Amino acid sequence: QVQLLESGGGSAQSGGSLRLSCVVSEGTYRSTCMAWFRQGQGKEREGVASIDADDYPMPMYADSVKGRFTISRDNTNKVVYLKMNSLDPEDTAMYYCAADSAVPICSLIPVDYRYWGQGTQVSVSS
Repeated sequence: QVQLLESGGGSAQSGGSLRLSCVVSEGTYRSTCMAWFRQGQGKEREGVASIDADDYPMPMYADSVKGRFTISRDNTNKVVYLKMNSLDPEDTAMYYCAADSAVPICSLIPVDYRYWGQGTQVSVSS
């Protein structure tokens, strides 16, 4: 069974940076799409970034984070990262790691992913 464990959340000032990590416990990690989603209070869950097993095609980003966030993966250690720069209070949310290997492309659509972590909170103050 796929298990995902996020870490790295916390508080940051506007303009600051954080790096989230997601450790994957899954035998077929290399064939898996990985993605980060977030859900602010009272808002729907939205896709932030996604990455394929071989970094091809190029990672996908939500327009709201392009140029500020970077998704990457360490296939040796089965870890996916989300580096977040130039943080804004609008980035405040619970961030979730998600995985699936049965989707044709690594989308930013929540229903495409079967496996989810429990989330890590990110709070950005102005």
